Order: sequence, then structure tokens, then C-alpha cells
Amino acid sequence: MRADKRPQLDCDVVIYGDKGSLALRFPKRHSALWEALDGKSLNGKPKCLGIGKYGYKDNPDDRKRAAQIAIAIESDLDHPEWDKLFDPTLAKYGLGGGKYAKMAEIIQMPGMAQLEPEITVGEMWEDYLVWKETQVEPTTFIGRYKVSYTNIIKGVKRFKSGKNLDDTGLGIWDMPVGAECVEKILQAPNGKSNIKLTLLALSEAFVRAKQLAKLNLPEVNPFFDAHKKVGDNPKQKYQSTVSDAGEIIEWWQIQDAIEDEQERDKRAFTKKERDIIIKAFYESDKASERQIAPLIEFSFRTGCRPSEAFALRWQDVMFERGIIRFSKSYCGRYKITKRTKTKEIRLFPLAGKLIELLDRIKPADTKPTDLVFVQAAGQCWNSIQQLNLWLHTTTNYKGKTYYYPGVVTRLVEEGNLNHYLPPYHMRHTYITLTAHACNNNTSALLLLAHACGNSPEVIMKHYLDIDRSATLPEI
Repeated sequence: MRADKRPQLDCDVVIYGDKGSLALRFPKRHSALWEALDGKSLNGKPKCLGIGKYGYKDNPDDRKRAAQIAIAIESDLDHPEWDKLFDPTLAKYGLGGGKYAKMAEIIQMPGMAQLEPEITVGEMWEDYLVWKETQVEPTTFIGRYKVSYTNIIKGVKRFKSGKNLDDTGLGIWDMPVGAECVEKILQAPNGKSNIKLTLLALSEAFVRAKQLAKLNLPEVNPFFDAHKKVGDNPKQKYQSTVSDAGEIIEWWQIQDAIEDEQERDKRAFTKKERDIIIKAFYESDKASERQIAPLIEFSFRTGCRPSEAFALRWQDVMFERGIIRFSKSYCGRYKITKRTKTKEIRLFPLAGKLIELLDRIKPADTKPTDLVFVQAAGQCWNSIQQLNLWLHTTTNYKGKTYYYPGVVTRLVEEGNLNHYLPPYHMRHTYITLTAHACNNNTSALLLLAHACGNSPEVIMKHYLDIDRSATLPEI
């Protein structure tokens, strides 16, 4: 190395020539920072940084540029708020193409906020499993979540009667959460029902991670509605499938599995939050959101399952008897109407604001067999459409994805709600608010349990819990 005898500017960063290129030599007061960036000690030597192959002898413009870079870096490093000014990628100084280009993603500089790494599918899934284990039966958790779904995510499968798991090459465990994960998992050589259920579980895991403020997740849930991309063979649509754990899964269990999961999560909105949501739907500037507003209000005021509201007909609304009859449910995925989840007919008391709501929306020329809640063109509502208007919807146009937040998502983003809950929690909100209002009325609690298709034990344990301050009377 040959020392450069040219005069220096009023700057402690020395400009010198090294094998035909210009370089910078930094004073030792900056050594700690460079050691943090490089991840190794300088052993008492000054930090030297090449700035590109420039002819230091013959090109004064290159030396002038080098001097400007030296002054800019030294000025930032010596500033009292250097942590806000200094760019560890060096892009600010025109040097961002070197080895420091991605340093800001992996190095924590003193006084600088650490950027969170992208969360992988595996990390999101492991966190989800810890919570999910408390929500489902042990056999379901082990057979489906810990074995079948996890194997699909890891990209392993036991082929035929083999004892070992084979790598399919389609695992997404170590991939950052994104649309690429969906495209890959759709190619998995597993049963279509298992793939659908895995995508549904991943969607729930994403929503939960968002609620827990997990950082560096995409703005849009890539797994939302992804199960619809799994093609169905019409001849096999209603056939059962076998999970990797040997469990037989019937076609109808996919929908029931979703409701089972939603039924177990008993979180609820407050009365104030409920009223904010109802008002927001009615006062929306979007026609589709105003059209579904009566259905949203009805769900909040009855606690019925969404599928039961979709299937409700005017013949089930008996004003003269003061009851609503819930006897059917509508499954939008298979476009069929079937019996309620509990296979029972329930009678719900019709009074007050519920009568006002149904009176207001009932057409003058309605027929008994007409659906109570329909879209503008007369079609039946379903859970996907409801979720789109509640959570968000996305559209792809000319290779770009456009994101449109739903009513409740907007309320959370605007600070009008403290947290997000899915549409099914309208049911939990009604039961929770009513149960607490009837806390000292045993007969009312029994009526609530019957009207909502629950047991008194579930109402007491999961919606009211045990009152530890209560005392047992002597008898």
C-alpha cells in the first residue's frame, strides 16, 4: 500500500489510494461502530473502506467525490443524533451496492431500532399450535394439527405403506409468509380435503398472529379464501379422505371443523363496540355493506350461527307467536341447505328491537318461502361474502393485487375498535351480554341456552365462568 501525499480536507477521514482505487481510512473513534457492522474486531487498526475503482492520480473529479463522501459520513457519525442520520447500508452515500447493502436487515446498531426479520410460516405455525392445543380435543390436535397439517407445511408425506416420511420438495416451513406459500402448498400430493383444512388453519394462524401484533407479516392474509383454489373432482366431491394420522375426514366435516373452531373461541365485543359496528354497516358509503347491515344487526341480536341466518325464511319468523324458528343452515361452500349444527329445531323469542328490525326489512309482497336476508340481486348470503365485507377483500388486476379493508377492519385501523374479531363472534357477543344481564336469573339462563343451541353448563363455564365470590347456602 502506498501512502497518498496529497493534502487532506478539514476532515479526520483520510482519503488514500490502494491498488489504483480510492479508499477511506476512519479515525479510531468510529471503530466500535464498524466492528458492530462487520461483526469482527479491528484489533486496534483503523477501519478502511474502499469506495470503488477510481484512478486517484489522474481523475480529480473522483477524488472530489471521495472527499464529499468522507465529509458526509464523518458528519453523520460525529453528530449527536448520529443514530438517526447514519445509514448503515451506505446507500445514502452512494455506496449501497457493496456488502453493507443489506446490513440494516440483520445488524443492530447502538441506539438504532432493530428491524424485525420476516416471520416464517413455521414460526407462525408453532406459535399457533401452542394456542390451538388448548382449543381442541387432544386426539384432534395430535391427529390433524400436529401431524397432518404440520406434515403438509413441512412438505413431508408417508407414501403408500412406507415407514418413513418422504420429502415432497413442497414444504413452506422456512418460507416467509406470503402468496408464494399458497401456490406451493396447492401442489402438495396430499388429499384435497387435508390441503383445504391446512389452508383454513393457516388463515386462522395468520389472523391470530396479526391480532398479537406479530411484526413483518403481509398486510393482506395470503391464506384467506385460498382453500377455494383447491380443485374438486365432481365425482369425488362428497367422498371421504384419510389424514396422515389415519383419521377419516368426511366431506361435511370441513365446514363443521371451521364452526367447531369458531365456537370454542368465546371472545366477545362489548355492547358499545357492537353498536359501533352495527352503525358503521348501516352508514357505510358502500352499497354492499349497507345491504348486509340488517343481517349483521340480526346476528348481534339473536346469537344465531351465521349459517342459520343465511338459511332463514320468512315462514320461520312467526310474528303472531312471538318466535323465530331456526331449523336449517346454509353451507355456501357446497351450496346446500342442511339441518342445524346440533340437528335440533330451536325457537328464539321475538320481541323489542328484533321485531322492529324484521318489520322494517320485510317486503310487502314477500312469500313465506322467501329468504329473510338476500343480496341486491336476490341471492343468498354466505360466509365468504360476509367475511369479505367484514374483514377485507382483494382483487387482482393486470398482475397487481388491490386490497380493500372491510367495515370492522377499518374501524380497528381508525381506532374506533380496540381489537378485531371474526364475524362468528357476533354470536359470542350476544350470548355473553345476555348471560351477564341474566346472571341472577336461572330460568333466563336456561332459556338463553336453549334459544342459542348451547347447554347451561357451557353458558356458566365459558360465558359467565364461576363466581368465586358466591357462597353455597346451608340446606
